[in-house]
Amino acid sequence: MVARLIIGLAITAVAFALAGRRVLTLYRLGRTGQPVDPDRTRDVGTRLWAVTTEVLGQRKLLKWTGAGAAHFAVFWGFVILGATIVEGYGALFDEDFHIPLIGKMAWLGALEDTFIVAVLVGIVAFAAIRLRQSPERGGRGSRFFGSHTGAAWLVLFMIFNVMWTLLLFRGSQTNTGTFPFENGAFASEAVGELLEPMGEHNNEILEHVAVLLSLGIVLTFLVLVVYSKHLHIFLAPLNVLFSRRPRALGTLLPVYSGGKPVDFEDPDEDDKIGRGAIEDFTWKGLLDFATCTECGRCQSQCPAWNTDKPLSPKLLIMSLRDHALAKAPYLLASSDEARAALPEAQAAEAERPLVGGSDVNGVIDPDVLWSCVTCGACVEQCPVDIEHIDHIVDMRRYQVMMESEFPKEAASMMRNLERKGDPWGRGKKARMEWAAGLPFEVRVLGGEEIPEDVEYLYWVGCAGSLDDHAKKTSRAVAELLHEAGVGYAVLGRDEGCTGDAARRMGNELLFHELAQQNVETLNAAFGERETKKIVVTCAHCFNALGNEYPQLGGHYEVVHHTELLAKLVEEGKLVPANEVDAAVTYHDPCYLGRHNRVFSPPRAILGSVPGVRLTEMPRNRERSFCCGAGGARMWMEETIGSRINETRTDEALSTEPDLVTAACPYCIVMLTDGVAVRKQEGKAAESVRVTDVSEVLLRSIQRRPGMPDKPAAAPSATPSTAAGNGTAAARSNGSASAGGTDSANPPETKVSPGDG
Repeated sequence: MVARLIIGLAITAVAFALAGRRVLTLYRLGRTGQPVDPDRTRDVGTRLWAVTTEVLGQRKLLKWTGAGAAHFAVFWGFVILGATIVEGYGALFDEDFHIPLIGKMAWLGALEDTFIVAVLVGIVAFAAIRLRQSPERGGRGSRFFGSHTGAAWLVLFMIFNVMWTLLLFRGSQTNTGTFPFENGAFASEAVGELLEPMGEHNNEILEHVAVLLSLGIVLTFLVLVVYSKHLHIFLAPLNVLFSRRPRALGTLLPVYSGGKPVDFEDPDEDDKIGRGAIEDFTWKGLLDFATCTECGRCQSQCPAWNTDKPLSPKLLIMSLRDHALAKAPYLLASSDEARAALPEAQAAEAERPLVGGSDVNGVIDPDVLWSCVTCGACVEQCPVDIEHIDHIVDMRRYQVMMESEFPKEAASMMRNLERKGDPWGRGKKARMEWAAGLPFEVRVLGGEEIPEDVEYLYWVGCAGSLDDHAKKTSRAVAELLHEAGVGYAVLGRDEGCTGDAARRMGNELLFHELAQQNVETLNAAFGERETKKIVVTCAHCFNALGNEYPQLGGHYEVVHHTELLAKLVEEGKLVPANEVDAAVTYHDPCYLGRHNRVFSPPRAILGSVPGVRLTEMPRNRERSFCCGAGGARMWMEETIGSRINETRTDEALSTEPDLVTAACPYCIVMLTDGVAVRKQEGKAAESVRVTDVSEVLLRSIQRRPGMPDKPAAAPSATPSTAAGNGTAAARSNGSASAGGTDSANPPETKVSPGDG
C-alpha cells in the first residue's frame, strides 16, 4: 500500500513537472503578443454562455452529426470520468476510498460506466472516420490532409489505454471488496466477473498494478496533450471565452496597435500596422494558433482549397503556430547575447519573414494570402472559434500599407478608388445612369437634407450604379419601392464607394478615406433625424454601412432590399399575383447570409411568387459556397486551380433551374459569368437565366393602373471585353461577361386570368 502511494505520487510529480514546464513556456510565449482590443473582456455573461453552448454543449461540433456525436461522447466522457481520477488518487491513500456523499450511490457508478462505454464507442467511430477520410485515400479532398495524423492516432490509442486500464482497476476492485458501488457499475462488474477466477489474492495484486497503470496512463496522456495539438482540450474554453461575439464575421476589426485602434490621421511612430511578424499578433491570435484542433472542417468548406488553390485555413493557422513555437527561443531569450548564442536553425527561423515572395521563403506564401475570398466559411465551421479572416486581413494590411506588396491587377482597382471614387473608374457623372428610362422620377438629394416624406435613403452602390447587370436590380428595386408607395431618395453624385474591397484588400487607409467621406455625407443628409434608414442592394455595402461604419461615427439602420421587399409583401403593399412559371434556385451571398444571417427574406420573396418552384442547392444558408468575388477577389484574376464561380455555377445547374437567383450584384456578375461559360461548353441550357430576387418579384406583382406591365428597358449594355470568360478584366471595365445571359428577361411567364 505504501509502495503504490510513493510510486503514484512520484509519477504525478514527474508528469506535472513536464507538463508545467511546457505550460509556462506557452504562457510566456503568449505574453509576447500584443494586447487585445478591450471588447474581449466585456459582456462576461454572453461569453460564459458561449462557453456553455459551444464547449459544454458542443453546439458547432454537433452540426456534423456523426463526428459530433462521437466527440460529444468522448468530451463528456472525460468530464464525467474525472470522478474516477479522484477515486483513483483516493485509493492510493485508502483502499476503501469513495467520494464523500455521492461516492457509493449506484447512479454515479452507472454514469461512470456508461461514459466509459460511450468513449470506447466514440474511439471506434473516430477510427472509422479517419480511415474513411484518410489523406492517403482522399488526398486534398480529405479534411485531414496536412494534419498530424500520426499524433491523432496516438491520442486515440492513449484514450483507449485510459479506458481499458480504468476498467481493469475497477473490475479488480469488485473482487477485492474495495469497489465503492454495490450495483449500477455494469461494465466494471462485467470485467470483474471475467477476473474473478484469478482469485482474491491475484485480484489484490492486479488492483495495485491497475491503479498505478491507470493513473500513469492518464498522466502520460496529460503530458502528451500539452506537447501536441490536443492542447485544445484545455485551450478551447479560453479561446471561445475571448472570441469575438456574437461571431468573428461581418465586421472587420480596425487596425489595432498596443490594444488601441490606430489613428490614421495622427498615428504614433511605434504603431504597428497589420501583422509583419509573429509577435505582432495579439495574445488572442497566438491563442488561436495554439487552439487549432487540425480537424479540417474549415479546409473542407474553403472555396479556395476546394478549387485547388494553395490556401487552406487550417494549414495557414498550423504554419503560424509552428513558426511561433520555432521562434519561441528567440522571443523568450533574456538578452541579445542569449539570442546570439542560439543554434543557427533557430536564428534563421527568427529572421524568416511572415509572408514570403518569389525568392523568399516566408512562413505564408503570397498565393495563400491572396487566395482568400473572406467568405467566412472557415470561421463558421471552426469548433473552437478561430478567427481566420481577421488574421489574413491583418497580414494583408501589413503587405499593402507597409511593404506595398499585392497582386498587380488589384492596383487598377485601388487607383480607381483613389481617383474616381469607384472600382470601375467611371466617376460621379455616371452615378445616375441606372435610372435612365424609368417611368417615374427618382428623387436625388443633391446636397440637401432628406425631406420628411422620405423614409429610406436608397444606397445604390458602385455596382448598382455602374455594372450593367446590377443596374437592372437597382431599377427593379426602385420600381418596387415606387409601386409600394415607399418614400425614398438617392444621393446621386454624392454617393461614393463604401470601401469594402479596399478594406478587405488590406488598404485600411483608403477605406478610412472613403468611409469617412461617406459618413460625413450621410450624417449631413440625415441631419437631426433619430432614425436613419438606409436600404441597399449590395451585400458588401450592406455589411460595410451597417457593421463597419459605426467604427467611424456612422450609425444607421441599414436593411437589405430583400428584407424590405419581404416586409412589403407581408404587409400587402406589394402583391405577387402574376404567375412566374419557373424552376428557381437561390444562392446565398456570403456577406448577406453567413456574415449577417439574412437567410429567410429572399426565400420568403420567392415563395410568395405564384408558379415559382424553389429548389435548394446542396450547400446553402450557413454552408453556402462562395461565388468567388469577396475579399476584393472581384478585381483579381484567378490563375490557380479552377474558378470558384464556375464551381458554384455547377452546383446551381445541378438543380436544373430556369432561374438562378441571388441577392448581391457581385454574385449576379460571377454566376452570370459561370452560366455563360457553361452555355458555351454546352453544359447549360440556353434558357437558363441569372437574376436578382427583386426582378422575379417585379415580374409578378399586381401593378397599379398606369404602371407598365414589364420592367422598363435598361440602357444598352456596354459589350464585354472578354465575353463569357469570367475575367476580372471584364468586370473592371464596367460590365459583366456577356454570353447571352439576360437577367432582366427570365423564361416565359404565365399571367393568371384576371391578373394584371
